[in-house]
Formats: sequence, C-alpha cells, structure tokens
Amino acid sequence: MIPAKFDYKKVSSISEALELLAKHGDDAKLLAGGHSLIPAMKLRLNQPEILIDISQIAGMNTIKMDGDEIVIGANCTHHQILTSDVVKQNAKMLTEVAKMIGDIQVRNRGTIGGSLAHSDPSADWPASVLAADAKIEVEGKSGERTIAATDFFQGIFTTALEDDEIITAIRFPKIADGNYQKFFQSASRFAIAGVAVIKFGGKVRVGVTGVSDTPYRASAVEAAYDGTSSAAALAVDGVEVMSDHFAGEEYRSHLAKVLVKKALES
Repeated sequence: MIPAKFDYKKVSSISEALELLAKHGDDAKLLAGGHSLIPAMKLRLNQPEILIDISQIAGMNTIKMDGDEIVIGANCTHHQILTSDVVKQNAKMLTEVAKMIGDIQVRNRGTIGGSLAHSDPSADWPASVLAADAKIEVEGKSGERTIAATDFFQGIFTTALEDDEIITAIRFPKIADGNYQKFFQSASRFAIAGVAVIKFGGKVRVGVTGVSDTPYRASAVEAAYDGTSSAAALAVDGVEVMSDHFAGEEYRSHLAKVLVKKALES
C-alpha cells in the first residue's frame, strides 16, 4: 500500500498547471482532493512520475451565481457544496447528492471536479450533472471550452477531456424541483444505483449512475413520463447493465426502476 516514487509540484495558476502538463505529458497527474488518485497510487494501479497539485488555484474553489446559473468551481469540496447557501437557495437537490457521498473525511477533501474527471461509473455527481443538463468548463493549451454533460461521459473512467485539459468549473441551472435516490455499497458508499430526477414544467430529466459502465440519461423514461411514476419501468431500456460482485444485472436493473420511481414520486 505504498506508492511508487514521484515528484510533487503545487501550482498557483491554471497556466502553470498547463505548462507542467505539457512538459511531462503522460508522466504527470493532476491532484485536487486526491480521494480517487491516491488510493490508485497506493495500489500501484497508477504510477505518475509527478503530481501537479491544483488544489490552491485561486477562483477554482468558489460557488457563485452568474445570472440564472450556479457556478461551482472544480476544486470545491463536497462539503462546500453541502453547506453552501447559494446551493441551498438555488439547487437544493445538489445538497442531497453531496450529503450522500462517502463519509465526512471524503466530503471534506474530495472535489466535484476530481470526481467528474475520474469518471468512476459508481460516482454520485454524474447523475445530477446529467439530469441538470449542466455545462462543464475546461481549459487547455488550445484555450477554454464548454462541454455539455451529455457529451462528457464516454465510458468507464473515460471522458471528453483532452490529456492537456483541466476542469475549471461546472455550471448548473437553478433546480426548483429535483430529487436524488441512491442504493449504496455499505463500505465505500459508492452507488450500486443512483438516480437524479429534475422536473421542469410537465417534463422530467433523469440521470442514472452506478448501473452501467457509463452514467446516462434515461431518455426512455423522459419520453414516456406522463405525470405519474409508471415510466420508471423504462429506466434501463437500451442500456447495457453492469454485473459485478456487488450486484448482478437483474438486481441492478430492478434497483434502477425502483429508484427512478421513488425519485419521480418525491
């Protein structure tokens, strides 16, 4: 449980981090909260030669309103989101998500940007990011760009981020009516199935995590929603459901339908 030897560099700006990424290429890894990277390094599943600590970059750990959007810096911890008055007043569902992540140590150190970049198929944030149609702001050598949440997750531990890009912020719309439901592994509290539902007008958006190797929008549920919870039966339509030592395909499928039903009714 001891990592391989590595160098460490704490940076104070995005440009400095990008310079080091360009210099070291695949030998470098970004360090924010470290709750995904450090365990992998201890198991030597990941052996970077240099860690670039971006946790203290100014402006990346703030939560603010920008017009009708809530802008959450990528370095904001789960605890910051949980206790933010801006989030409570404008997107209370996000506090529900943050409250269910890990334990107090994880919530105090883990970051939303790190979680999204790592793209663990059982992480909590992807479901709400998808259901909210959030926008993920990134910066790289070629400049700044915005990635739609629906385009961001591309597979297990795989995203639309380029190797030289850093997530800088996530933009959420105001969420007046949303709910997050989760059935979790008792040790890690990762989702065996997690469902975020956001209602707007007479329609819903549904994000699902933990069920497939890639978080997804339950588009069949969204299309069939009629104001009742009957559309929950379509929660895994067209989806390749995971099977592992925590839960088989049939069980995960059942959980997804139950949680979508609960979220719709809540």
